[in-house]
Amino acid sequence: MEKKKTVNLSMKQYGMVFALIAIFIIFYFMTGGNNATPMNMNNLIMQNSYVVILATGMLLCVLTGNIDLGVGSYVALCGAIAAKLVVEQKWAIPLAFLVALLVGVAFGVFNGIFIAYLNIPPFVVTLAGMLMGRGLTYTLLASKTVGPLPDNYVRFGAGFFLTKKVPFGDGHIDIVCIIVAIIATLLIIFSEFKNIKTKQKYGFAIVKPWQTIVKLVVILGIVWFFFYKLARYNGIPIVLIIMGVIVGIYHFITSKTVAGRQIYALGGNAKAARLSGIDTKKVFFWVYTNMGFLAAIAGIVLSARNASATPKAGDGFELDAIGSCYIGGAAAAGGVGTVIGAVVGAFVMGILNNGMFLVGLSTDLQKVVKGLVLLGAVTFDVLSNKKKN
Repeated sequence: MEKKKTVNLSMKQYGMVFALIAIFIIFYFMTGGNNATPMNMNNLIMQNSYVVILATGMLLCVLTGNIDLGVGSYVALCGAIAAKLVVEQKWAIPLAFLVALLVGVAFGVFNGIFIAYLNIPPFVVTLAGMLMGRGLTYTLLASKTVGPLPDNYVRFGAGFFLTKKVPFGDGHIDIVCIIVAIIATLLIIFSEFKNIKTKQKYGFAIVKPWQTIVKLVVILGIVWFFFYKLARYNGIPIVLIIMGVIVGIYHFITSKTVAGRQIYALGGNAKAARLSGIDTKKVFFWVYTNMGFLAAIAGIVLSARNASATPKAGDGFELDAIGSCYIGGAAAAGGVGTVIGAVVGAFVMGILNNGMFLVGLSTDLQKVVKGLVLLGAVTFDVLSNKKKN
């Protein structure tokens, strides 16, 4: 009988997951467990949902070797448009959302045309988009806050999904959360075994069994920890469902479709991608158009979360989205990175922000820490690539 080929688990691939756990544990002791309360875990998800959405779209830009500096402004403008249409013009919420999404797509198309077909550097185009988007937001809102938004609008950023609480211990627990956690557990295990079977079928080396078990225990431990905490609070936030659907769709696109492989090919070697028949202009165009679309979703979610729209909304979000991608393992030169990695990077940033706030660290020092983490992640990536070469 032929011996199965096995390899060790890639520490670089899962290193950031362990780093996330380590950072959370450190702040657990520093805050006396306050970062692990059900309310704080719910806030952690709600406060970082729009960063995760932006990081998902930003990853595609980063994979091409570029970034989009305008997303924070698009978030503010699209949220402002939806809020004004609902509050002042009394439009139906779905119609207001549709207009906001179309505006986000329009900015993405604008960027895509200049970048893909006029060959203007993405840095310049998106910097211009950032300035125009912020200027239009201030003009539209006349430098004022629009709100409060109606409850049906706010639900998209601060509401909960089908909560069904039953007595448990000294309080209550949401059964829906537990059911979702069980389903997620089964899907993760099924996916892992399917992946192993596929590798065995084609003769690829598989990860050593004991390491696979450790990986599953860690991942499932995180899943159950999150869902248990949410179950002890108010259940599953609607924004978590929105975030999960977006992450799932884009993970599938980047890992299972021709369009996803074309983005990686473009980022790895643009000239080789063109010679192989890939329409690189088309890839650039849809990547930046998509970024505008996701920025609009993030803008709607943010305005719903805040129950209002403000001119300063989304300020600095582009930096959080870019940082999430690099911290999650995306290569600065392009062609390397995953959606799941970007999500992990976003939560690393979120846990850092949340933990530093709970321990009372000033916002100035928080920026210093975040800058050092980002620099460390990119430096590690560059040095690792040099060693390979």
